[in-house]
Amino acid sequence: MVPDFALQSGVGAAPPLAVAGTAGLLALFLSVTAHLAARNVLGDVPVRNAFLVGPLPAAIAVVAAALELPSLPAVALALAVDTLLVRTVYGLDRRLTAGVTLVHAVVSVILGSILFSLYVLALSAPG
Repeated sequence: MVPDFALQSGVGAAPPLAVAGTAGLLALFLSVTAHLAARNVLGDVPVRNAFLVGPLPAAIAVVAAALELPSLPAVALALAVDTLLVRTVYGLDRRLTAGVTLVHAVVSVILGSILFSLYVLALSAPG
């Protein structure tokens, strides 16, 4: 028998405010990581550009989870949309677009893993 953790509850049963909050936090997280990636690859860039990149991949992830769609196609679609947004917003060629998108994906995975690990560690603290 698998224990029921709060992170494993179905999205369909979640209240709309919780889904909206999740989408908003994910959009903010992806915007911050997009800015970190663009700054790493391109140098000094305006932060407002990153806030144009983050929300759409976040919306794709939340909709895919809410509709219980397969993860791999959703991730592929989110990466493709992220690539198009990075190219459009920052006005880059293919090579720089690929670099920013790759760094964005890597930074998102690393920072997300660290934050999730800290969350789990805090939940497992005694008392």
